[in-house]
Formats: sequence, structure tokens, C-alpha cells
Amino acid sequence: MKKRASHYDEKGRVRMVDVSAKPATSRTAAAHAFVRMKPATVASLRRLKSRKGNPLEIARIAGITAAKRTAELIPLCHPLALTHVDVDAKLCQNGIEITTQATTTGPTGVEMEALVAAAVAALTIYDMSKALERGMEITELYLVSKTGGRSGAYARAGKSVRK
Repeated sequence: MKKRASHYDEKGRVRMVDVSAKPATSRTAAAHAFVRMKPATVASLRRLKSRKGNPLEIARIAGITAAKRTAELIPLCHPLALTHVDVDAKLCQNGIEITTQATTTGPTGVEMEALVAAAVAALTIYDMSKALERGMEITELYLVSKTGGRSGAYARAGKSVRK
């Protein structure tokens, strides 16, 4: 069977996918992003975390909030009743690694929610750190894994964890 882009009809017009006939199943997704920065910026964030509160916690809350609002950001994305969202931001030697998880029971997957959570958490890190370094890079935004639905499970090969 030849694969086709699901958000286009037979005439090539953009459409929202009709999921009304699909059964509700348990679905999960995990995503990843990395904010690359200079070691001096990481050191400054470590000091802020211990003295004035954790800037990574703001990014975590921003990611969770963003996941819940994904359908408002991505035009053809279905609004979902998320049953769980988790965002983790970890200081590494050369930046901050962000991992996210989203879960729902429904007729469509939560990949976009996990990816939006990772992207917005990374953007929040950038926003909170730009006074320290403007040259940071948001990299490695990708889907790590997903379960549920007609297409089954997916796991990205070769995911590396930062030190």
C-alpha cells in the first residue's frame, strides 16, 4: 500500500483528518529537544537553580501548558483530552536536554503534543537565558517514540542521552 499525506484530500486540498470512525485507544508519545549553550551559561544556570529557584521548572510548566494547547497552535491538529503530560529539563555539560511524554485515550495520537511540549520548553529556556548568551541553539527536536493507533509502535533508533 502506497503511503500518502493524510492532511490532503483526493483533489490535493488541505483538510483536517476525520477520526470519527476510529476507535479510542491508549496512546503515548515521547519527544526530545536540546538547547545547546556555552559551558559558562550552563554554570550560570546551575548557580541560579541553587540560589534563586530553578529556571528549568518554568520551562517544564511552559511545556506542559503548551502540550494542552497544541490544537490552538497547529492548524489541523485535533484537540485532545490529555490524561498525562510530563516534561523533564536536565542540565548537561553543553546545554539542556528536554524530554517529554504525553498520554491520552482517544482516536488520534499525541505525537504533536509531545513535540510541542519539547519545543516550547526549549524556547522558554532560550527566553530565560538570552541575557546570558544570545548564540544558544535549539537542536535535536524529534519524536522519540509513540504507541497506540493503527500504525502501531514507533521507537527512534540511536537516541543518545547527554552527559
